Amino acid sequence: MIIIAHNNNEVSSVFDIRTQNAIIIDYGKPIQTLLCLAKKYPDQILVWCHDSYKDIIDIEVIKSAFYIKNLMISYGYQNYFPDEIGYVEDSPFLKVNKKVKFPTWLMSSAVGAIYASQLIKFEGVIDQRDSLDYILNSIAKLGMPNGLFCYSDPSLLKRKSELKPLEKASYKELFKFVGQHYKKVWSFILFLDFAVYRRKILVAEFAKSYFKKRIIVETCNEFEPLKLDIINTKTTIDVIIPTIGRKIYLYDVLVDLSKQSILPQNVIIVEQNENSGSISELDYIETDKWPFNIIHKFIHRTGACNARNLALEDVTSNYVFLADDDIRLTKNIIRDGLVFMDQNKISALTFSCLRENETNKYPNIVQWATFGSGCSIIDYSKLNNVKFNMALEHGFGEDMDFGMQIRNQGIDVVYHPDIKLVHLKAPIGGFRSTFKHPWLLDAIQPKPSPTVMLHRIRNTTYCQLLGYKTMLKIKYYRVQHIKNPFKYSKVFNKQWKQSEFWANKLNELYN
Repeated sequence: MIIIAHNNNEVSSVFDIRTQNAIIIDYGKPIQTLLCLAKKYPDQILVWCHDSYKDIIDIEVIKSAFYIKNLMISYGYQNYFPDEIGYVEDSPFLKVNKKVKFPTWLMSSAVGAIYASQLIKFEGVIDQRDSLDYILNSIAKLGMPNGLFCYSDPSLLKRKSELKPLEKASYKELFKFVGQHYKKVWSFILFLDFAVYRRKILVAEFAKSYFKKRIIVETCNEFEPLKLDIINTKTTIDVIIPTIGRKIYLYDVLVDLSKQSILPQNVIIVEQNENSGSISELDYIETDKWPFNIIHKFIHRTGACNARNLALEDVTSNYVFLADDDIRLTKNIIRDGLVFMDQNKISALTFSCLRENETNKYPNIVQWATFGSGCSIIDYSKLNNVKFNMALEHGFGEDMDFGMQIRNQGIDVVYHPDIKLVHLKAPIGGFRSTFKHPWLLDAIQPKPSPTVMLHRIRNTTYCQLLGYKTMLKIKYYRVQHIKNPFKYSKVFNKQWKQSEFWANKLNELYN
């Protein structure tokens, strides 16, 4: 491990932890020094830190963090880019919980580390004239969709009280970053949102960013474990399945589970039928023999959030597999998932869940921007105080909200494209109950759905919420009947306020 201390854009010292000696090189800009060291020591962990933090770096934490090569970690008191980056970035990686290890491409020059062989991959796409913070954020932003695992981790420093704010990006650098890392249209959206929400007309910044060439990275960062942990042979797993009116499909799921090379201990089925006089249609639970225990709950209340929460209460195994009632499983899928998680210290794994012959658009093992509540395995011990939000029942956004709850516990959600389920998308699917939301009778219909608004309020930054508002207003204009843009904008703003009103009502009722 080599530590490069800097004072913003100048290197002050380079120290080799293994030899306990200083490394004598011609000090230049930090990124030049990092690249020089990466070429000379490709199998080393390179650590950067501001001069004022070099005595409080936790070396042991950094060593233990590198269980894979394709990793980049950092921590800073503040983010380099201003909050307005949220106008163009619609992902869970901006609202960073600074108290836990959190997946994000927002890197800091305060302290951080990357494996040398990973840094070299980006030499040809970065501009060494940029500031260290700009380059670090660029590497993470380019690398994350291609398999570079990036985190903000407060445990990199022994003490936080000594942290001081470092340099922040100007609006000029923000526009430049958007021009280089997003599609052209987002430079215009950024300009528009500054005008609408900040009352700033940044013509020069927009013009320069619009003509910036977008950086494209073709290199895939393959998942490269440095050390495979010993697999826990006592690992157990339960499966939870909420279901409504899919007797035949659910039977096939149970048959697939019965053929697994690692069998679940319990399969917890929550069958829902809102008719109070109804009885269960799942007769095969009793008439057929199954190689696992089935816990069957038959309730007269519909809703996937409630059903999954009820099922989670009965989990007794180390892991829980959240499954849908219309999927098909290969015989080794549970084993493959558990082996990958055990070996690589992963606590939440989402499988590929596509229809037959559907093309997979995400070929790499990556940090997932959402969460699949019907195709994921989770370490059950990590689900303290994590439940599906009942305020989102019979709506949209419960998957993403659950994923954000996990991330705020310090757990990353990882997607594995080669561990595959087939999603049948059964025709009886969807919201099959007659539940009617109270806002359906309002004269002004909320836009977006209040459940979506609540998810956005809870799990995105304020600037992300405003950016979403802009994009929704643009997209919805094409499909609604008001063609006068001024009248449309006035009506839309009323619908937005109505959505906020109901979202706050839902939050008060269920939280």
